[in-house]
Amino acid sequence: MKEIKFIDLFAGIGGFRYSLTKCGCKCVFSSEINEACQTVYLKNYGERTFGDITQIDPTTIPDFDILCAGFPCQPFSICGKKKGFDDVRGTLFFDICRIINEKKPSVVFLENVKHLINHDHKRTFQTICKKLEDLGYHVKYRVLNSRDFGVPQSRERLIIIATQKGYFNFDKLKKKPTVLLKDILEKDGDFEYLSPNEYTLLDKHLIKVQPDTGLIFCGYRNKGLWKKGIRPGTEYLSRCHRQPNRIYSANGIHPTIPSQETSGRFWIYVPDENKVRKLTIKECYRLMGYPENFIIDENKGNAYKQIGNSVVIPMITELAKQIINQCFEEEKNAAQSDTDTAEFGNNLCQFAFNF
Repeated sequence: MKEIKFIDLFAGIGGFRYSLTKCGCKCVFSSEINEACQTVYLKNYGERTFGDITQIDPTTIPDFDILCAGFPCQPFSICGKKKGFDDVRGTLFFDICRIINEKKPSVVFLENVKHLINHDHKRTFQTICKKLEDLGYHVKYRVLNSRDFGVPQSRERLIIIATQKGYFNFDKLKKKPTVLLKDILEKDGDFEYLSPNEYTLLDKHLIKVQPDTGLIFCGYRNKGLWKKGIRPGTEYLSRCHRQPNRIYSANGIHPTIPSQETSGRFWIYVPDENKVRKLTIKECYRLMGYPENFIIDENKGNAYKQIGNSVVIPMITELAKQIINQCFEEEKNAAQSDTDTAEFGNNLCQFAFNF
């Protein structure tokens, strides 16, 4: 099989690049406008990315087979203002289309927040799919959760895979057994603990595993209450309204790591210690499946933001494996089958002639 080449747009710290390179593909071009991300990318992959995607001349990009892009999610995210294409970042999708139109890759591999599907009464998503179809692609999509791919984080993301030949089959993805948060925690370290008077654990009858996500919400930090609308017995709901106040058990799954939380206020209850502590930056990178030797930003705020914006390595890796198998190896096998059939026919004719 020929070497499969890909480009890495909106590259961030290189989650797509790490995953596809791990599968034997070669990156021939990358683009990321954020300078802090560019520095991390350089340290890990040995090259600095191209900057502003709007300034890319598609004709200068080497030929490639797969276009990868985790294009900006803030215009569509529930954590953002959800302006969609009214946000300048939302229009960057059309720069992806400029490159697709010029280079005609075999596969377009996109990732975004799941809320993109319903944004603007589904008109935004319909526009995206229609544009890809107009460019000659068969479009399939699915919302996947990272907890199904061997990391203890409930992180739902929309995956769009557009192919020139046939449709991608998401049902062939191989999922992994559930991993719990306690399985990836550091054993030793300078942990930041909360003192007992800084938090409240819920009564046991209120602590339940959420069946869809695996989260175990078990307490909250003792921050101030909302001044209005508090009903008796619901004080904990007021205090836990904001995500940084919530505490989750290490015996379950961790919620989505957001990019907006640059101070890393992710609090977990460790039952074996009967203590509440903050996740370490290394543990956050483990929740996204990054290898232990990955070089992160020296600035903690940047490092938290970058990992919150990244893709989950094991999930992207499994998708990459299936893309290679369905769009390249199966095509090769089909071509080989046609060749074998033709040779069989020639041999049969030769046998008849000799007879």
